[in-house]
Amino acid sequence: MEISVDISLYPLQEDYEAPIFAFIKGLEKNPKITVIKNQLSTQIYGDYHDIMLLLQDEMYEVFKAIPKSAMVLKFVGNNRADVKVDC
Repeated sequence: MEISVDISLYPLQEDYEAPIFAFIKGLEKNPKITVIKNQLSTQIYGDYHDIMLLLQDEMYEVFKAIPKSAMVLKFVGNNRADVKVDC
């Protein structure tokens, strides 16, 4: 089953950019998952099990390194990578 996840990471510290880029780089290490970045969030698309295993590992690393951070995830039960949205 393919899914889509929209992720927003909020490191609650002054130097917030480096942890966000490190998190995204960790997501990009799995070639089976499509990662699309924008100004407000990161979207990932792929197999449910691949995504959940990757999120488990990468979220753990974020919270271990920066316990004072918040993460918001929105899940959609299909792969919406090809859906174009006009803003």
